[in-house]
Amino acid sequence: MTVPVVLAGARGHGRWHVENIRRLQDRGVVRLVGICELTPLTEDEFGGELPRQSSDFGALLDATGARAAVVCTPIPTHTDLALTAAERGVHLLLEKPPAPSYAEYRRMAAGVARAGVACQIGFQSLGSHALPAIRRMIADGLIGEVTGVGGAGAWARPEAYFRRAPWAGRRRLNGVDVVDGALTNPLAHAVATALALAGAARAEDVTRIETELLRANAIESDDTSCVRVTTGRDLQVTVAATLCAEHPDEPYVLVHGTRGRITFWYKQDRVLLQRADHGPEEFEYGRTDLLENLAAHLTTGADLLVPPETTGAFMRVVEAIRTAPDPAPLPESAWHPLPEEGRRVVPGVDGLVAAAADTLALYSELGAPWAPAAHALPREVSTR
Repeated sequence: MTVPVVLAGARGHGRWHVENIRRLQDRGVVRLVGICELTPLTEDEFGGELPRQSSDFGALLDATGARAAVVCTPIPTHTDLALTAAERGVHLLLEKPPAPSYAEYRRMAAGVARAGVACQIGFQSLGSHALPAIRRMIADGLIGEVTGVGGAGAWARPEAYFRRAPWAGRRRLNGVDVVDGALTNPLAHAVATALALAGAARAEDVTRIETELLRANAIESDDTSCVRVTTGRDLQVTVAATLCAEHPDEPYVLVHGTRGRITFWYKQDRVLLQRADHGPEEFEYGRTDLLENLAAHLTTGADLLVPPETTGAFMRVVEAIRTAPDPAPLPESAWHPLPEEGRRVVPGVDGLVAAAADTLALYSELGAPWAPAAHALPREVSTR
């Protein structure tokens, strides 16, 4: 049975969803019946004949009879749009981060549950077949006892990236939380995937969070930051990220064990197993698309891969970042411009990002001169 779908937000990252919906439409999985945009798309933009369009999401859902909706809109709009769909019995694929605060996340999750609709959160990396494979490796004792999980993301973004939308690079906009930032948006997958592999995906799995938030760019939010989460099993999960890398590379998650380690390049679904008395082994896996999984859930009863409750720990991290002091500007001596690429670079940050994942230490503990210990403020977490 083909699932009729409305897409809210078809520009920016929404273009990826347009192409993915087309791919699934060609296979008879879904059918795009509407696009919600404040400014309608042209046929040239869309690349073909357009479905029904409206700036009124609720009215569009009513008019099209959509059974599911993909919400890829600015972060502060996620909760209200999700509830608009839920009130109409429309199931959801909600882009990450699901909300800008823990309170908004709880309001969204409660409304979705009350309405009895399915909601998938758009952490595509959690659809990777590498995750269950890594869990089997751990369960089989291939790396001994897990001692911690690291995550590393050394990316580059031009200064124009922070001007792409009014909310980009902002912590707040017109008095409303946005909480855009390296760890909460572009490299949010590193955080969510590291927590998932640590067995700490739910809110109650987190007992303590420490943050170091900094910025080289002239923005409100962080572009160079790290977080350390302590789980209920007393494991530490440290994720370091930057958008100011010297040599941008693939982000990864690193599972540390007493007799080895597992590296997971989550965008590539690629895994490296290194263990005592064995040569390194590399594996590549497939991935289940999250919209396809949602459609399968609606038509065949397949289990959802990323329901809201499995992103509770990630949202605890978002909340810790939201309530932390505003990101500290790096001294001008700590970065330099790359005019030919239109971006700012922090020398040495690539190595610090990798070292944080390798040692589970924060930037200040690694001796970064621009990250004094005063920036490492523990954010105690209530699990009630």
